[in-house]
Amino acid sequence: MSEMNENNMAVIPSDPSHRYAGFWMRVWAYIIDLVVVFSINGILLVPFKFINDGTVIDIGFWTLTGIIGAVIFYLYFLLMTRRFGQTIGKMILGIKVIREDNQALQWSDLVFREVVGRFIHRVFWFLSLLYIVVGFTREKQGLHDMIGNTRVVFDD
Repeated sequence: MSEMNENNMAVIPSDPSHRYAGFWMRVWAYIIDLVVVFSINGILLVPFKFINDGTVIDIGFWTLTGIIGAVIFYLYFLLMTRRFGQTIGKMILGIKVIREDNQALQWSDLVFREVVGRFIHRVFWFLSLLYIVVGFTREKQGLHDMIGNTRVVFDD
């Protein structure tokens, strides 16, 4: 049964069985994941230094290596979270992504969380400051969690 907030809107109560991962745990997991992604990018993009005499290959406004690097970045978060419910950084720190209703993660949840949410944060760099919202919401949700209807909890 849902509660009503001060604006007479239905609110789904938080699940008391979950311990939500806070801002700093998620920051450290993200830093670990960035090291993993940058390492993968480094390995996969090195051959491009030997193509075209090392000259950057431009595709309009972007570079080929920039596009490939971005695809790897988004695929890492999308596929790891889909397959395991967590990335390597989250595995190391013992946290995972769950749906709001505790059902299995769906592709649509993850596309909105991992691709749309992260894309918004990366394209509009000033919106990265909104990650701080995680520290102040009851269920420790960031903007991308709200978009994808997900939570990050400790993997007990």
